[in-house]
Amino acid sequence: MRAVERFTENPLICPEAVRPSRPDLEVTRVFNCGATLYKGRTVLLMRVAERPIPEKGYMSTAYLDPRQPGGYATLRVRLDDPDLDLADPRGVFFYKGVPYLYVVSHLRLATSDDGRRFTVEDRPAMLPEFDYEVYGVEDPRIVFLNGWYYINYSAIAPTGVTTALARTADFKTYEKLGIIFAPDNKDIGIFPEKVGGSYVCFHRPSMKQIGAPSMWLAFSDNLLDWGRHRFVIGPRPGLWDSERVGCGAHPIKTPRGWLEIYHGADANIRYCCGAVLTDLERPWIPLARGDDPILFPHASYEMEGFLPNVIFHNGLVQRPDGSVDLYYGAADTTVCGARLDVGAVLDGLRPVKA
Repeated sequence: MRAVERFTENPLICPEAVRPSRPDLEVTRVFNCGATLYKGRTVLLMRVAERPIPEKGYMSTAYLDPRQPGGYATLRVRLDDPDLDLADPRGVFFYKGVPYLYVVSHLRLATSDDGRRFTVEDRPAMLPEFDYEVYGVEDPRIVFLNGWYYINYSAIAPTGVTTALARTADFKTYEKLGIIFAPDNKDIGIFPEKVGGSYVCFHRPSMKQIGAPSMWLAFSDNLLDWGRHRFVIGPRPGLWDSERVGCGAHPIKTPRGWLEIYHGADANIRYCCGAVLTDLERPWIPLARGDDPILFPHASYEMEGFLPNVIFHNGLVQRPDGSVDLYYGAADTTVCGARLDVGAVLDGLRPVKA
């Protein structure tokens, strides 16, 4: 077996399989899911991107506004309006100098008995509801700790991108615990157990002046307040992860160290998955790292879509038989999966020079 093998059933979930949250919206993309096991079943918590049904000659989007019926307001602007700026067609537009997203995202649950054929719930699991979530909730990651499934997710608002934390015991009701990392910080992966008596996470602050988007590590006594930050790894010039790196899902504990499947991108915005091994007791110290990606855009559903040539993984399931499955967004459009051979991945890493 190769280090990673895509599921033959890919893509597992497409936008047309997801019911819109409101009749005046349409689902354009479903991707970037957190994953876990719950009562023996595979659970995905997926990012679902929606927009108002298109109208010729107009640009429209939705955003959180509790004062409006249904909790959303709709911005509708003529395409020839001189105050409309569509300079970045992939994610953000401006109207009268104010930034808006093309879509608003919520989190939706999907479940499966075999990890490959999923049933998608008709209603959202988590919707935007606070001022730091005005433009949506995105890219969840799930870890089981102390009898709870903790979910960290990106919360998007005009004030910036934060990381917030929620938890659930049953995937029916969710308790939001608030912001845990201020703007702009994403890609948080909370470890599945304490290290040295503390909770630990990888995180990825965004650099504005000096440095490049890199993986850092932080500690906490309560999962809410994080500190004692340490640098872990950064981009590598000339390689597949030359522009940015960020955490995938939580790391896998192995006898050799913590194995993290992370994402990296180059100057062409080509996103791949790679692997790094860090020390068990000092997890900010990288022990080994792969020169090549273990999963890169190759299939048509990864090379074609809203954002071509993108594989973004933030879901991981460790099964009772020892197998490990990755769940990822393909081209920012669909949900896909792959089987991971942990031993093969470890054997493909090269020691990091101290």
